[in-house]
Amino acid sequence: MQGTKTLDTFVLIVVLGILLAAMLSGDVVQTFQGFFRLQVTPARLVSDFTAVEGVGPTLLNVAAVGCLGYLFLILNKLQVSGAGLAALFTMMGFSFFGKTLFNCIPIMLGVSLSALIVKKKPRDYALIAMFGTAMGPLITFIAFELGMRSIFALPGSFAVGIVVGLVMPPIAIVMLRLHQGYNLYNVGLSTGFLGLFTASISHAAGADILLLTMWSTSFEPLLMALVPAIALIALFCIVAENPRRIGQSLAEAFRDFRKILTMSGRLPSDFADYVSPTGSLLNAAILGMLFWLGLVVLGAPFNGPVLGGLFTIMGFSFFGKHPKNVLPVVCGIVVAIFLFGKDIYAPTPLLAILFGTALAPLAGEFGPIVGFFAGFLHLVIVDRTGVWHGGMVLYNNGLAAGLTATLIVSIIEWYRSSREL
Repeated sequence: MQGTKTLDTFVLIVVLGILLAAMLSGDVVQTFQGFFRLQVTPARLVSDFTAVEGVGPTLLNVAAVGCLGYLFLILNKLQVSGAGLAALFTMMGFSFFGKTLFNCIPIMLGVSLSALIVKKKPRDYALIAMFGTAMGPLITFIAFELGMRSIFALPGSFAVGIVVGLVMPPIAIVMLRLHQGYNLYNVGLSTGFLGLFTASISHAAGADILLLTMWSTSFEPLLMALVPAIALIALFCIVAENPRRIGQSLAEAFRDFRKILTMSGRLPSDFADYVSPTGSLLNAAILGMLFWLGLVVLGAPFNGPVLGGLFTIMGFSFFGKHPKNVLPVVCGIVVAIFLFGKDIYAPTPLLAILFGTALAPLAGEFGPIVGFFAGFLHLVIVDRTGVWHGGMVLYNNGLAAGLTATLIVSIIEWYRSSREL
């Protein structure tokens, strides 16, 4: 119970801290006005909300979606676990560039309804509901971009969101079998698969969906400070478990962190449950800061999409990622970027470095060489997948990682089974 309270405290401090930062970033009235405008803003990839409305409204949107996700866990009577933190931080991360309260709620309701239809509890599909908000841009597109009258567009978009949620669980279950848990963004593959059909239907109806490029390069100190602040909050929550013995608390957390480094990360790898909440908090702080420092050295912008990547990495630090299994994948991606002459500062390559870490379990299970080639192949395919769904699926790297993992795992399984004959 103590560990659960620690993770609850961590979530509450992070969400409330982001909310406070939003309120202090500028005029409160203008912040709320910008927040409401974001609800009707195109949310397709890549829609950097910090470039659209600025820092304050974006942070308020992140805090609002974070509250939605946390309340959703509470309503479903789910403890804050590693999986829950991965889902929650992914929701918040993509609230920097695509997810809003408006486009998340219909999908979450649809997934919950699908559970009731097959006589399950909504809590059984709660994580799919949270991750399934990746298709939020479709809801916004129908409501505000098709040009229909609001009396038809708003209920129509809500209905489509519910339908998307209804079909999400069966697709996610089947897709997990394809890559066998070696793509941490399983719902990314699922929503990408579904997004191919929605984009194709839209094209057949004469409404082509095009990718967006809203990408801020301005320097925002507040955005740059978010990840170090969250890392400090994680350390605070570690020592808060036993404030009279800070050294002992940190030593125990480091011991558990070393245990996490021995795990492959293959789904489901709930580090908070399998090892300890404090060990996973330390893992999140270390991994988040490693990527943060790398971006600082690179001179990359700390904009909405980049922060979305950092938040997702920290979330999955509780559920599959650690420094040992992400490094080979990142190396493979970086080598591919330079080999093929890509601009490392462009949105697709830079985000691939962050989100391509979904393939970390391949390195954890089969070694760094396989992880390196997985990252290399990921960069090749992620450059194409966004066009397939027109940016309607926010987890584009999840789709690419799922395809890459399926290819590699099928070859490895074939080789192993052939040798056993």
